[in-house]
Amino acid sequence: MSYKERQEVAADLKLIYTAATFEEAENRLLEFVEKWELRYPVVARSWQSNWARIVPMFAFTPEIRRAIYTTNAIESLNFSLRKIIKNRALFPNDEAVLKILFPALRNIAKKWTSADYRIGAQQ
Repeated sequence: MSYKERQEVAADLKLIYTAATFEEAENRLLEFVEKWELRYPVVARSWQSNWARIVPMFAFTPEIRRAIYTTNAIESLNFSLRKIIKNRALFPNDEAVLKILFPALRNIAKKWTSADYRIGAQQ
């Protein structure tokens, strides 16, 4: 996908998964396929073939869906901490672990101040 169009494609995809209702999401998917299928057929086919996996999300309220989406932030935090710890084979005591993780958590927390990572943030 070209860099120039990446943001536009992502914005069109966001219209699908943030739709208020299943019917609206289905209409947005059809619009997406119509607009992008010729240029990016793999993306369009992927969304169409996995649609049955996406549909159950619309049974939840927007607030619950937002909380589900933010699990990626939690996974990101766990990944970041594991990455820091795996470089050290042994810690002499618990304080040594805290001395490594505390600054890392402070750096990671800076990312969490954006609205994308707050549960229940308005879109």
